[in-house]
Amino acid sequence: ESLSKLTDPFLIILRDRGFLHQCTNILDLDAALSSTDGITSAYLGFDATADSLHVGSLLQIMILRHFQKSGHKPIVLLGGATSKVGDPTGKDESRKLLTDADIQHNIRGIGSVFAKFLTFEEGSSPSTTSTSGSSNPETTDAVMVNNDDWFSTINYLDFLREYGTKFTINRMMSFESVKQRLDREAPFSFLEFNYMILQSYDFLELSRRFGV
Repeated sequence: ESLSKLTDPFLIILRDRGFLHQCTNILDLDAALSSTDGITSAYLGFDATADSLHVGSLLQIMILRHFQKSGHKPIVLLGGATSKVGDPTGKDESRKLLTDADIQHNIRGIGSVFAKFLTFEEGSSPSTTSTSGSSNPETTDAVMVNNDDWFSTINYLDFLREYGTKFTINRMMSFESVKQRLDREAPFSFLEFNYMILQSYDFLELSRRFGV
């Protein structure tokens, strides 16, 4: 019933093309997008665990494409840092640890895919990801960023003191992805357990730098 009440062109496209299955507070989101003066920014993240994207990623890329064509600004986040950890969601065992050279090779490979679907700002391309956070918020040109730009300069103890208190083990253990992994025989490393914290910090940095 809520889907029939949508008024924002972007959400209507997603609804009509079958992209929507579940959405939290979709009518509030619809109202926010419809009433926003100017351009809204949103991001999707892709870890560089291989030098190409599988066909399932096309669904996410098309969401960004429709978002841009509807007059908004897409941010493509490449996980130069999170690729060093590996997303444990749905995995029976730990991902293979990649070297910095492997990750940079993969970033160049998958980054080139997005130029086929999105229009990027000058200086923000698959070969030169933006690091300054000085993206022009008045244009719909996409921006490509690498989360290693902020994680590589973080002091571990400072990070724990500043943000570790915001997360509880109780809550982290309640996630289905964690429960499923603990039920399997393969070890669930502390490295992988930190992945959701890194994802959360990505959101904070993107908000600070690009107003996402």
